Amino acid sequence: DFMIYNTLSRKKEVFTTREDQGNRVGMYVCGVTVYDFSHIGHARAYVSFDVLYRYLMSKGYDVTYCRNFTDVDDKIIKRSTETGISPEDLTNRFIAEFHKDVESLYCLPPSVEPKVTESIPSIVAMIGTIIDNGHAYAVDGDVYFNVPSLNEYGVLSGRNTEDNRAGERVSVDARKKHPADFALWKAAKEGEISWESPWGPGRP
Repeated sequence: DFMIYNTLSRKKEVFTTREDQGNRVGMYVCGVTVYDFSHIGHARAYVSFDVLYRYLMSKGYDVTYCRNFTDVDDKIIKRSTETGISPEDLTNRFIAEFHKDVESLYCLPPSVEPKVTESIPSIVAMIGTIIDNGHAYAVDGDVYFNVPSLNEYGVLSGRNTEDNRAGERVSVDARKKHPADFALWKAAKEGEISWESPWGPGRP
């Protein structure tokens, strides 16, 4: 047995797998948005999770380590426009640069590295499910997560929704039901990459 910090309970607890998983462990680590070079903060995060990944495997766990790439995003589109480089060429370049960085740190490759652009059907389906569950709503081709609809929202971060200041990380938009609501899907703008969806062409 070993102890690991549980963000929900705010204390160290004995690590256990879910009852139906046997020795299988799923480890999801949020990846980079690939519009620029990585920095020291990225290095700290991925070295830390590499240590955990190695340790879990050394204890005999069957680990599926997922680390994604966000390869469509406002920052990517802005950088693409500024440089005249296509979003695909831009993101492919910085995916390659990221791989060189983590390899130089001797991090093991994850089990899977999904890209947003290769996961659009499942993203659209998930957003549809969130809408069906009453936790999101569509407005003029955009889809917003309805923060007050989920009582548990913020329980992991420990932040109070009312303490969040509109405009800092979530854009101000009069169409939103609550200032803290954030976009799950953005309606297509002229010249931007987009995909078809039940709410019209757009992107995550």
